[in-house]
Amino acid sequence: MDGFERVEAPVEEIPAASVTGTLYGVGMGPGDPELLTVKAQRILMRAPVLVHFCKRGRRGNARTIADAILRDPAREMPLAYPYTTEIHPEHPDYVAALAAFYDDAAGQLADHLGAGRDVAILSEGDPFFYGSFMHLWRRLKDRFPVEVIPGVTGMSGCWTRAGTPITWGDDILTVLPATLPIDALTERLRGTDAAVVMKLGRHLPKVRAALTAAGLLGRAIYVERGTMAGERVVMLADKADDDAPYFSMVLLPGEGRRP
Repeated sequence: MDGFERVEAPVEEIPAASVTGTLYGVGMGPGDPELLTVKAQRILMRAPVLVHFCKRGRRGNARTIADAILRDPAREMPLAYPYTTEIHPEHPDYVAALAAFYDDAAGQLADHLGAGRDVAILSEGDPFFYGSFMHLWRRLKDRFPVEVIPGVTGMSGCWTRAGTPITWGDDILTVLPATLPIDALTERLRGTDAAVVMKLGRHLPKVRAALTAAGLLGRAIYVERGTMAGERVVMLADKADDDAPYFSMVLLPGEGRRP
């Protein structure tokens, strides 16, 4: 021995890394369940918490698309909007109610994620394209792992079912919400080669008027519930009424360069 007493150093305890769940934004496609990606199906089959948005008292379209593969209601977590079309989206009450709704929903999801449970949010079309998922993503992305599963967009499903290419050559495509004022719609339509006008609903008369003012009504195609049951495709000029459900849009195909 060297005359020194050996003293064992204390063992430092390293805290175990906390394990959290992953937030998945799952693109459900435009409506036809066969247009779900393989990856989307895999996530839906294994995620312990399945979130879907809906109108109060109804099932959302994203959840309906999943009927063919989901058989376990215990995993489901519906989130019912406080408003849909009852008041204007720019009304202060609407904005405040939606902000509180998303804050509360994010809190509920954070509880699941913090407990280590994966959460899959069913998103119509693509999660990053006019999707409600984005509002929860914004509130949770800096706290938990996130993976977004892209989906076939509603507009690509609609122009495919309409049997018309939307852009040719160097055509510029513009996507417009029908909620814009008529002057803005008309200006944007005049300045583009091809267009998709979404969020029709009660705004269809305004969209028709904007297309007429831009001299483009003859090219416009109306698609209702594209790729879904009850699908309807008709030239907008031939549509006699102004009724349009939420799942409808107007397509303005481009006429660009063709070899």
